[in-house]
Amino acid sequence: MARSGWTKGGTATAGVAAVGLLLAGCTPGGEGIRKEGTASSTPAPRGAVSSTPAPTPSTHYKKVNAVKLLAADPKVSADVKRAVAKPCAADEYPIEVTYASLTGSKTSDIIVNVMTCADSVGLGAYVYRERAGSQDGYDNVYANEQPSVYAGVSKGELEVSKQTYDTGDKVCCPSGEDVMTYRWANGHFTEYDRYHTDYSKTTVDDDTTVDGTM
Repeated sequence: MARSGWTKGGTATAGVAAVGLLLAGCTPGGEGIRKEGTASSTPAPRGAVSSTPAPTPSTHYKKVNAVKLLAADPKVSADVKRAVAKPCAADEYPIEVTYASLTGSKTSDIIVNVMTCADSVGLGAYVYRERAGSQDGYDNVYANEQPSVYAGVSKGELEVSKQTYDTGDKVCCPSGEDVMTYRWANGHFTEYDRYHTDYSKTTVDDDTTVDGTM
C-alpha cells in the first residue's frame, strides 16, 4: 500500500538492516473519517473473538498536536521521536493523522502514522483513545514500529499493512505486503484476519523481470 502525507505545524499532521535504510530515505497506507497530512506488536492468535458491537461513528472530532502527543508517549521509541523532532521542510512534519471511530469512544480515536522525510516510508503506526474522564489525555492502545508499517481504517476497523522484503530487495522495491485487520474487544485490539500479497516482479521499463530474465 502506497501512502504519503505530512502534517503542517505538527498539529493533527527484512529486518534490522532495513531500519537503517528506511531512516536514510519508497512510500507506505488507509482510510478514515478524518485524515490530515504515512513497538513491534506480536500478532494476537487468530480465531473467534468475543467482541463488543461494532463502534458507532463518533460525531465528536477534536484535533490534536500529534508531535506533542508522540513526544510525551513512553511507548514511542527514541528513533521515532527523533524522526519527528523537527520538520522535514518549513512546518511540514512527516506525520499523517486520521480521526475515526474504532473503539466505541464518545470522541474519535486518533491514528498516527510516522514516516521518513525523504520517501514517506512508515516508521511507526499508533492508535490513541481518549482517556476516560479526561478531555485532553489519551491512551496509546496500539503501537507498531516495524519498518514500512502503515495503519488505516477499513469498514470501521483497524487495518495495518507492512511491506515485506526478500534478501537483496531495495528499500524502494519490496517483494510483497502483509495486511492485518484488528477488532476492538475487551479493552484492546485483537487481530482476527490477515492476508499476504506477493508483488509482481515484472518491470514496465524494459519488459524484464527483477532477476534479469526476459
